[in-house]
Amino acid sequence: MKICVFAASSDHLAPCFTEAAEELGRLLGQGGHTLIFGGGRTGLMGACARGAAEYGAEIIGIAPRFFDEPGVLYERCSRFVWTETMAERKTAMEEEAEAFLVLPGGIGTMEEFFEVLTLRQLGLHAKPIALLNTAAYFDGLAAFLQGMTAQGFAGREVPALVSLCGTPEEALRALTDAPQTQAQRRSKTEYFR
Repeated sequence: MKICVFAASSDHLAPCFTEAAEELGRLLGQGGHTLIFGGGRTGLMGACARGAAEYGAEIIGIAPRFFDEPGVLYERCSRFVWTETMAERKTAMEEEAEAFLVLPGGIGTMEEFFEVLTLRQLGLHAKPIALLNTAAYFDGLAAFLQGMTAQGFAGREVPALVSLCGTPEEALRALTDAPQTQAQRRSKTEYFR
């Protein structure tokens, strides 16, 4: 399965986050999966890529050309896709992926997550989405989505479109065990109810 991982690029994180990202990468490699990611060599992106590389996984990095500077990008990608903008980068990752796995991250990671979640809700794709909830990082986000739904700002189906997972094993299983269905585009009437 071609799994797109969205994750932090920061190196200033507690070790538990890096360890979980590396373990996820190892599991991707051991399972014969392809890692698609933003191409970074630092933070959780780099940790996941290094773990995947240990087991010979195919690794596809996708990044805008302005990131092509010493020390920024992971050098051992099987293939690198260059884009001109961050928006093109997201589109390329979305098109390559068969599933999305979101690790703890900052505003860029959250932007990527909310885009694929929105597209899923709109029925523009049916690819599974999982959050790796290392150290309860996503508890607040899960509560936010529940509150959004409870107050009528999002459809009742929205929280169910995402699997909240405590371990790398559980997150990977949530994606690989998800039913592969065709996206069904919602009508404008359904969406604006």
